[in-house]
Amino acid sequence: MDNERPVSDSQAQLEHDSVEWLEKITPLAKRLNCLEMCKIADVCIDEIPRLIGARLASLYILDESSDILHLEKNNHPFLINNVVSLNQNPPSPMVAAVRSKELMLVNDVDTHNRPVIQKFQRAFSDNYHTKSCIIAPLICHSRVIGVLNLTDKVDGERFTQHDIAVLELFRQLIGASIGNVKLFEKTQKQAKTDGLTGMLNHRTFYEQLESELRRSQRYGGKISIIMADVDNFKPVNDNYGHRAGDMAIKQISRRLSACIRQIDIAARYGGDEFAVILPNTSLADAVTVAERMVHMVGETPILWEGHEIALSLSVGVGQFDGASYIGDVTKATDAALYAAKQAGKNTVRVVEVETAV
Repeated sequence: MDNERPVSDSQAQLEHDSVEWLEKITPLAKRLNCLEMCKIADVCIDEIPRLIGARLASLYILDESSDILHLEKNNHPFLINNVVSLNQNPPSPMVAAVRSKELMLVNDVDTHNRPVIQKFQRAFSDNYHTKSCIIAPLICHSRVIGVLNLTDKVDGERFTQHDIAVLELFRQLIGASIGNVKLFEKTQKQAKTDGLTGMLNHRTFYEQLESELRRSQRYGGKISIIMADVDNFKPVNDNYGHRAGDMAIKQISRRLSACIRQIDIAARYGGDEFAVILPNTSLADAVTVAERMVHMVGETPILWEGHEIALSLSVGVGQFDGASYIGDVTKATDAALYAAKQAGKNTVRVVEVETAV
């Protein structure tokens, strides 16, 4: 005899609904499991709103160094804020949600009181069809790294407890995915940059130089190279210690960076040696930049624990085209740098014409 109880219609419907929701949620969870911010943003703005019947959505990513939310993607047919500061006072609902780390449901923007939404904070409320929204801080390892906002239920109703449950699940998944993207980008950057100065490292400099030479070969034009070496740097470490030496290298790197354009590529080439690629730059302009570097380093001593440490720079400059080989480029520019050292240091020398290949 079969002792199993018959399944009620309501229970069967519940099981059917659960399976249906799993079939909708699982593919989205798989798509979020990636290291591409654009794909994560697509799910947030194109798919999740459809899942809970929301018309509009916006995704903001938090820059923790500045406490500013930056708009990553949205589907609003009107302008919304590109940046939102967390230092607002009084805080907007989005800022309040970020501070609390809790999902915030606003049933009516006019009557909501936790926090009270000031009139100036809802200046664009007329653009929305409803007065209800969900603000979902995105969490990764107990830290907020972004916000997903959803508003305007397609049916004109308020958001439901079921909608909130769906967003509670996805804000954790999205937060973890964005956290992975940020960690990956940080790791990639660390692999390419010098830990002390933040400039490109030796290996990445060669990768960039090869790329720029290929570009010159394909499109024409020339690139200029600057190689600079700090004069008499060893006594700094010997007399004041390696912490003073590290501080001096950091200070020099900042001064050199202040002399170049954003499109120029600066690297810490070695211990006390720097290199800069200047795309589409004449030799005369490159020499001007090099002379500015010598002046910037030499004009002001570096202060360390009450001591003034005077430093100077020797610089070699060269110009090359796409037919040049990487080894020849660095060898020729390094020879000009050596000539600057031999000429008494604190000066600039240019690659001889017959040497530049």
